[in-house]
Amino acid sequence: MKRKLTMIQAITEAMDQKLADDSRIMLLGEDIGVNGGVFRATEDLVHKYGPDRVVDTPLAEAGIIGAAIGLAMNGKIPVVEIQFLAFIYPGFEQIVSHAARMRYRTRGQYHVPMVIRTPYGAGIRGPELHSESVETFFAHVPGLKVVAPSTPYDAKGLLIAAMEDPDPVIFLEPTKLYRAFKQEVPEEMYRVPIGKAKVIQEGSDVSIFAWGAMLRVAEDAAKQIERENGLSCEVIDLRTLYPLDRDTIIASVKKTGRAVVVHEAHKTAGLGAEIISIINDEALIYMKAPVKRITGFDVPVPQFSIEDDYLPTAERVKDGIMETATF
Repeated sequence: MKRKLTMIQAITEAMDQKLADDSRIMLLGEDIGVNGGVFRATEDLVHKYGPDRVVDTPLAEAGIIGAAIGLAMNGKIPVVEIQFLAFIYPGFEQIVSHAARMRYRTRGQYHVPMVIRTPYGAGIRGPELHSESVETFFAHVPGLKVVAPSTPYDAKGLLIAAMEDPDPVIFLEPTKLYRAFKQEVPEEMYRVPIGKAKVIQEGSDVSIFAWGAMLRVAEDAAKQIERENGLSCEVIDLRTLYPLDRDTIIASVKKTGRAVVVHEAHKTAGLGAEIISIINDEALIYMKAPVKRITGFDVPVPQFSIEDDYLPTAERVKDGIMETATF
């Protein structure tokens, strides 16, 4: 049975169903119990499963993540909520030094099956440190998987897959999309495979790669450019940022010979640079133009009055497409 859900509803349903399905699952985070979390992602779950499985923690990210690592090594599957991505920095050492390395350090004797959920990205008029997009920090660390859904359907399926993965998963939830639109989502449990991109729209002239909230911007630009200029754009939602789906990336650019990468993170050392490197390594002779990046700027995400000027827009993406197409 399918119903239309928002992304936040799909995420809540994924956790609800896995809590019912697997007694090892437990949730940890600040205000996730009675309050239901800052975005209400865990609303009512404490009443269904009790405070031992939906655990309100102190305001201490290092402690939350460190405790979750210990739980994961001892038979539990913790799902941590960090209220905003930039609040994760106090727990960063626990993630990169312990969660990501434990299987390597113990030669496979211990795994750390845990998920760290966190909203990320600008466009919600959040104050400083509430709108960061620093996914590259985690995609750079061996031992972590990094996931960023763009739709309610993918959010539920990817989160269930993340909770069933034997290794730690950073699950990035685009805040701007939490309640932006609804989509048909199956009621039953299902999985969207981690590490597999999705071709949203087939095309022949330019490949556009995006994820999270930027996927909708890329789709809008592709539709406008086809209507106004007759260009056929292939739009690909990467969905998983590590490991990247290299096969889908390369297959697309071999077909089109041109590529545009759209992300709201800062340009320097952003994930777009890695995508360009993959293309250069494996498909350079197929390229008809340099790959174009449309990104955020190398400044902190600005405050409310100019926040929209920081984010990539459909107009900026269209300009990038035309620059690539007319090279």
